[in-house]
Amino acid sequence: MTDLALHDLSPLGMYRNADWVVQWIMLGLLAASVLSWTVLFAKMAELFAARIGIGRGLRLLRRAETLKAVQEARGPVARMLAETETELAQSGRDLPPVGIKDRLALRLSRIEAAEARRIARGIGILATIGSIAPFVGLFGTVWGIMNSFISIAQSQTTSLAVVAPGIAEALLATAMGLGAAIPAVVIYNGLGRVIAAHRARIADAGVLVLAIAGRDLDRAGTGG
Repeated sequence: MTDLALHDLSPLGMYRNADWVVQWIMLGLLAASVLSWTVLFAKMAELFAARIGIGRGLRLLRRAETLKAVQEARGPVARMLAETETELAQSGRDLPPVGIKDRLALRLSRIEAAEARRIARGIGILATIGSIAPFVGLFGTVWGIMNSFISIAQSQTTSLAVVAPGIAEALLATAMGLGAAIPAVVIYNGLGRVIAAHRARIADAGVLVLAIAGRDLDRAGTGG
């Protein structure tokens, strides 16, 4: 049996036989991969709940003729309605409706921006993992191959049995780097599209709230 056959070339065996630097790199890449999948499941659950909430709010807004008819809304739509009522109460009936509508638009845009920041929170780590994981894995590969050349110099032989295990361990680091980066990029892009669609629904809700509030103001101005 050759020396090469004596080496455990399974992924776990290569990890155990790797240099401590390469081991830490592999552990870091494994943690990054786990983090990517954790972010995926957490954000999908959050987005699913948010989609249900905003969908219900949009249905109420599309059927409503006055702000009082949308009191059952929850989530960002409820915050929009609260801001609208606050502005209407502070403005009173003496100020011109045009100015009130402009201020309402500003208040609603702030809520939309806050909701967009909240729902996108946490996905930036995916972009970081997708960007740096391949280079971290490559660093592990370079380090492992460097150790293989050192083994060649120390043993004064070019036997494949001497260098192959170290090279295999080094290439495993590259594979783990790609294994962490590729899902992170795919998850980041997928979540980005879902978040963009959610932001569009939030914007639709803001437009509907502003339209209903404007209608109420026009009725009040004409005594209707």
